[in-house]
Amino acid sequence: MTSGDSTSTVSGSGSPRRSDATRGAILAAARERFAADGYERATIRAIARDANIDPSMVMRYYRNKEGLFAAAVAIDLRLPNLSGAHSRQDAGRILVEHFLDMWENNEVLTALLRVGVTNQAGAERMQGLLRDQLLPVTRQVCPDPEQVPTRAALLASQLLGLALTRYVLRMPPAVELARSEIVVWLAPTIQRYLTAPSP
Repeated sequence: MTSGDSTSTVSGSGSPRRSDATRGAILAAARERFAADGYERATIRAIARDANIDPSMVMRYYRNKEGLFAAAVAIDLRLPNLSGAHSRQDAGRILVEHFLDMWENNEVLTALLRVGVTNQAGAERMQGLLRDQLLPVTRQVCPDPEQVPTRAALLASQLLGLALTRYVLRMPPAVELARSEIVVWLAPTIQRYLTAPSP
C-alpha cells in the first residue's frame, strides 16, 4: 500500500474507499506498536513503516501521536443492559462472561491495558472508558446512587486485575483457569460490589 492510496476513492455507494483501507492499516499497526512498545517508545515513523505508508499520511489523518493513540484505542465495550429484574440478580455473572468475551476477542482492549499501566495518556484513556461506559451500567443496579463511583471502581479493580494477570502478564495460574472457574470465582464478588448493602 502506498501513500497515494489514501487520496483516491472508489465511486459507487457500495464500494469501500481506499482511504478507509489506509486508515485501517494505520490503526492496526498503531495498536500492535502501542501494545508492544508502549506509548512513549512507539513512534509515528515506526507505525508508518509497519503500515507500509509514508509518515506524513499518519500525520494527515491523525495530526499527532496523541490523536492516533486516541483513535487506535477507541472502543465500545457493548455492555449489557442490567436494568431488568433478572439481570440485576445475575449481574455479576453477566458482566464477568461479557468481559471474558471482550478480553479474549478484542486486541484493542488488551493494547489499551498494556499502555494504561505504563503511561499517563493510556491511563487517562482507560479512566475515560470506564467512566463513560462502566458508571452507567453500575448505576442500573446500585442500591445507592451516591455509591455508584465507588462500586464501579471496585468492579473495575476485579475485572482489570483479572485481565492484567491473565492476558497481559500471563501469570500461569491465571492463564490456566478455565472460563467456568473464573465465572464461579469472580461473579459472586462482582455481584456483591454491585448490589450488596453498604458495609
